[in-house]
Amino acid sequence: MERRHFFVTSATAAQAMFAQSPNDRVGTAVIGTGNRGSYLLSSVIAQPNAKVAAVCDLKADRLDKAASAAAADNPFTTKEWRKVIERKDVDAVFVATPPHLHAEMAVAALEAGKHVYCEKPVGVTAQQVRAVVRAAKKSKKVFVAGQQMRTMVQLGAAVGKIHGGALGEIYMMKAQRHATADLAPDGSSGDWYFDVTKSGGYLIEQSVHNLDLCNWVMNAHPVRACGFGGNMRYKNDPPGRTIFDNGSMVFEYPNGAKMTFTQNVFHPRQMPGNNQLVYVYGEKGGVDLLYSTNFYPHVAQGGQPAEIVPLAEKVEEPQHAHTKAFYGLIAGNGKNPADITIGAAAALTAILGHEAMTKQRVVTWAELGVEL
Repeated sequence: MERRHFFVTSATAAQAMFAQSPNDRVGTAVIGTGNRGSYLLSSVIAQPNAKVAAVCDLKADRLDKAASAAAADNPFTTKEWRKVIERKDVDAVFVATPPHLHAEMAVAALEAGKHVYCEKPVGVTAQQVRAVVRAAKKSKKVFVAGQQMRTMVQLGAAVGKIHGGALGEIYMMKAQRHATADLAPDGSSGDWYFDVTKSGGYLIEQSVHNLDLCNWVMNAHPVRACGFGGNMRYKNDPPGRTIFDNGSMVFEYPNGAKMTFTQNVFHPRQMPGNNQLVYVYGEKGGVDLLYSTNFYPHVAQGGQPAEIVPLAEKVEEPQHAHTKAFYGLIAGNGKNPADITIGAAAALTAILGHEAMTKQRVVTWAELGVEL
């Protein structure tokens, strides 16, 4: 083979491998252009190597707004998501619809040979998560789950210190995600959020971020969970509601460490402290991980209080880091911050807690029936 012919064919093969559009811009579709989808669309527009080839939403006002935002790329617009998947000018797909649709759309996009950025959670049932796991592992395309905490610089540095032994053996974690009020029934998500089969409820739809952070700290997923949930403040409000307004759970990790987790939507705004927190306790001390990353060492008996030091210094977090990582991976660069194993484990941890609350018994990871 001639040298010149080798380099030409190699470059052509590389371009085909990464499915790049003309001018080296990745033709991208965003399915679901509500609150989250609009943000993701803005992050796509901000990437110099991305082109918005298509936008999709059932609601005409959202679709028009998305098309206007991406007007420079003159994207194809449609209410039918499968038309997006079929397009040859679409190389990558962002799935930002209500959670119960994530799995079906992600699987279809992967099977069609598209790179996929799937918003969290990747599924609201174990069966849905299993389908995405199988499709992602079978596909040779990039899959990134929308667990955006994984690209936060300060958290990454702090978790790295914990993995390096800064706390010694981890004994226990305490975490919570509280809100000051319920979602508005007449708001942008009111038509699906209060149906547990569509949203999974607060634990699966929102707290999956917090639970993933706990998994990240432990470098593992829980092996079992127990807990209780219910509605105390928003009883049948709105009418027909099937999601909980509060829950309390305990998760156990492989080394025996326990993680207690609470959620509610009636945390008074004026109450001192943070409505979200992750405290990690280990043999060398504890860390307030989510906001300050401060490390509080144990005081030896009769000793003087030790100095409180940050595990990681506060930094200005880069914008759109998760989206940038996605396109970097498509180009063959970087490490996946939230691959299918991370995304599936996060969703399954939330599903595990939900199952424990609804069944009111200890539920094991093995019962979920998903191999990672």
